[in-house]
Amino acid sequence: MSSTALSSVTLSHLDWLESEAIHIMREVAGQCSNPVLLFSGGKDSICMLRIAEKAFRPGRFPFPLMHIDTGHNYQEVTDFRDQRAAELGERLIVRSLEDSMARGTVVLKSADEPRNKHQSITLLEAIEEFAFDACIGGARRDEEKARAKERIFSFRDEFGQWDPKNQRPELWDLYNARSFKGENIRVFPISNWTEIDVWQYIERERLALPSIYFAHRRPIVRRSGGMLPVTAVTPVKPGEVVEERMVRFRTVGDITCTAPVESDADSVAKIIAETAITTITERGATRLDDQTSDASMEQRKKEGYF
Repeated sequence: MSSTALSSVTLSHLDWLESEAIHIMREVAGQCSNPVLLFSGGKDSICMLRIAEKAFRPGRFPFPLMHIDTGHNYQEVTDFRDQRAAELGERLIVRSLEDSMARGTVVLKSADEPRNKHQSITLLEAIEEFAFDACIGGARRDEEKARAKERIFSFRDEFGQWDPKNQRPELWDLYNARSFKGENIRVFPISNWTEIDVWQYIERERLALPSIYFAHRRPIVRRSGGMLPVTAVTPVKPGEVVEERMVRFRTVGDITCTAPVESDADSVAKIIAETAITTITERGATRLDDQTSDASMEQRKKEGYF
């Protein structure tokens, strides 16, 4: 292609975001000796897999995939996680919060306590087990105010803790992944993406998704200011009324605290149209654990949450 033709190429905003994410992921591979890519089967981590494909294929990824499973994740999502890792031929490490409970390093106050806030312990144990010096995650700054404080290369000390006031400058897209033994870096290549960017990228790349993201009929109850699906993990409590509603999930996590939203969006195009007019963030609408002070995102992140 001639230089004149190249100069006339117009990149879309998705091209710019993708290019930045590929650059960041390659920086991790170049600077870190033993990184890992966090992959839950959720929409953001699905985008991260596509970024990794574009950054490193036709070779293998220079890192394994890892998921910290609470034991209360939606089956549709964990099945998709396993299937996608197998399709890519990449190593998937799964570490369960229930294993930490068996070891006594996680102790729940009650059997029905939300488990998301305890994931940091299992994550830190996995980081120590494999001596990972960098964890690549799919968090975005628009999701929640504590995540907006993160650098793209976010430093954690030898205890796995995050200090929002002690982060490294990132001038001119220069990233510093240097760390001493025991310290690690959390890296967020899609920090500058928004929820609608993710959905537009999924549409452009024709990425497969767990069915839970699309509108479907599901029994729900009203609880804690939101809706919860009726499951073995979240049974109906006395006085609650079960309703059959058309719902979808904007974000997925532990069943006990991940609420669906009412929706008839059964395609990516409809989800994009719905997302474009919503005035509530995805976590603000659907993550009940973010709405309680004792389990706030910032506190969990200081304790080691991704």
